Amino acid sequence: MPRILLVEDEPAIADTLVYALESECHQVSHALTGAAGLELQRRLPHDLAILDVGLPDMTGFDLCRRLREESGIPILFLTARDGELDRVLGLEIGGDDYVTKPFSPREVAARVRAILRRSTAEVKGTQAAPRGISPLSVDEVAKRIVCGATRMDLTAHEFRLAVVLVKHPERVFSRDQLLDHAWDDPGAVTDRTVDAHIKSLRAKLRSATPGAEEMIQTRRGLGYSYSPAGC
Repeated sequence: MPRILLVEDEPAIADTLVYALESECHQVSHALTGAAGLELQRRLPHDLAILDVGLPDMTGFDLCRRLREESGIPILFLTARDGELDRVLGLEIGGDDYVTKPFSPREVAARVRAILRRSTAEVKGTQAAPRGISPLSVDEVAKRIVCGATRMDLTAHEFRLAVVLVKHPERVFSRDQLLDHAWDDPGAVTDRTVDAHIKSLRAKLRSATPGAEEMIQTRRGLGYSYSPAGC
């Protein structure tokens, strides 16, 4: 039974969401403040967090950053603000999805199911790489990664990320370590930039050879690794 951390200071909204999520067979822990939410997560790790952006003691974005320092828990934001900048900020600092008030509790429950499915798939991906798929190799001359018989056309940062991972199979690199390896000025970008480029790299791997994207694995709360085992 998935455990959901709900941090929402409006009782009416919280009660509605707790009912909807428990109807979906989730265990829900409710906190009214960011500090209380952090304490709940530290005492009992949850499978997903739903954070209201407008909390009384800190913003949901601040809480997301604090959670991200300690875990890779998936995060869904709730907010009364519908600005594009807020949505982009929420995703860039580590949020997985974003729902604007007023919303349907069933919509939130559906988004929770979708995030949990993706999270479960990523965790399973750390267990074994796809069989029957050739390991990736580095074409230093063409500055490309070769996937099977396909030479992939990657951006400079995608190529640098792939080279670091492929040359160190099974080693887990944190986002900060990948930033240091793949960016000339890592301080000019956020660690979420790594996530965006990994996502793009995986999409290109999948396009080249379906299933190959699973060789770039997410280690929740730790970073990323390349695992050719079982290929």
